[in-house]
Amino acid sequence: MSIGIWQIVLILAIVLILFGAGKLPRVMGDVAKGIKNFKTGMKEEEGSEESSNNETVSVSKEKDNTKDSKTS
Repeated sequence: MSIGIWQIVLILAIVLILFGAGKLPRVMGDVAKGIKNFKTGMKEEEGSEESSNNETVSVSKEKDNTKDSKTS
């Protein structure tokens, strides 16, 4: 099932009736800002996960090195 042209026209007509022609540009601007903030947040989260993974690896290497030095 795909969305046809008539379903899109119907949805747009309902949105226009609910929000009116005056509020529609402001609503779409707010939606665009929300999407932009979401994408920025996802990129920041990916960067923090990568840095936390790097820290975890370095900590585990340090622990291995201290265990080796204690047994020697």
